[in-house]
Amino acid sequence: MMIIKPVVKGVVARNAHPTGCRQAIINQIDYVKAEKPIVNGAKKVLILGASSGFGLASRISLAFGGAAADTIGVSFERGPSEKGIGTAGWYNNIFFREEAEKQGLIAKNFVGDAFSPQTREQVIDYIKSEFGGKLDLVIYSLATGVRPDPVTGELWRSSIKTIGEPVTGPTINIETDTMEQMTVGTATDEEIDATEKVMGGDDWASWIEILSEADVLDKGCKTLAYSYIGAKSTYPIYHQGTLGRAKTHLHATGDMLNHKLAKIGGTAHVSVCKALVTKASVYIPAFSPYILALYKVMKEKGLHEGCIEQMQRLFAQRVYGDKSAIPVDNQRLIRIDDWELDAGVQNEVDKLIAKIAPDNFALIGDYQGYKTDFMQLNGFDLPGVDYQARVDFDSLCQLQP
Repeated sequence: MMIIKPVVKGVVARNAHPTGCRQAIINQIDYVKAEKPIVNGAKKVLILGASSGFGLASRISLAFGGAAADTIGVSFERGPSEKGIGTAGWYNNIFFREEAEKQGLIAKNFVGDAFSPQTREQVIDYIKSEFGGKLDLVIYSLATGVRPDPVTGELWRSSIKTIGEPVTGPTINIETDTMEQMTVGTATDEEIDATEKVMGGDDWASWIEILSEADVLDKGCKTLAYSYIGAKSTYPIYHQGTLGRAKTHLHATGDMLNHKLAKIGGTAHVSVCKALVTKASVYIPAFSPYILALYKVMKEKGLHEGCIEQMQRLFAQRVYGDKSAIPVDNQRLIRIDDWELDAGVQNEVDKLIAKIAPDNFALIGDYQGYKTDFMQLNGFDLPGVDYQARVDFDSLCQLQP
């Protein structure tokens, strides 16, 4: 029996709270049940990267937000062992499955390497033998820093760097509650290429190709991937850097896959989402002051959304419903970041960013909201959870995803 307290190093959570993870799942389920429901939604869904962030929110929205979808989730997570309590995603998988099964839904979890041929074979075998044989939606939401070359096995590693000139700016250290200056260096051609290989569209395309060859994509099957563009103030570190180059490749992949899936009446789209605190975004240097200002402004205007709000709006109002086509911009992107990029919002954000400094960021920006979101990703700081209660470690070890 143990009391679990948060352990944070820099911007990395070293542990998770299982009871808090369960409460976070329940809170998101309660939210989507109360919102505008998804009409004519997908019924058989594969989510690659399903254990946190937008992938998990997609799964919850599609299962509980009106579509009543059966789901398969693929993620790479770690369970409890002598090395520690395990990752939040491990418990998210388990507690989502438990809640889905209470509603009579299928919620199959594959915990493993989404890049490996073995995982892909297992997923396809399961689809054919136990999932009805066909998918009508595939969501690609993997967030990773490393991807193996499928031919040589050599590892490509992504780099969060600029292209052209270095950028110096403030970033948040969650462990110490301080704002520190950081310089982001310029990427080499090799780093740009590797980042595109890891975070671009190659692996998404590979999954769709394999699923297509296995004949498990139903007529009219849709596929979605998630991206970010951001405001002009973030362009030097994101849109014009290695991350932006990878996302441009992802967008082009969406167009290529859309052409391919047209043969079965299907579509492929990229949804551009808003800036949020996720396990991936906290790693982006010099990006956190923008989120502090954005959270502050959007909350004051009643426009703030987290992952679950974004995904419910995406599926209920953009992807599904009675519309004849998914609404997109002139680059064929779904813009669920529309509220973030509203001119009035960005004007106030720019003014606020200009005032943020190491001695006042916690007061004039929404640092409390930023840190709470980070902690809640790992099961901490959720209202209604008794964090002084002892947790039975042996019982946790009995849980299976």
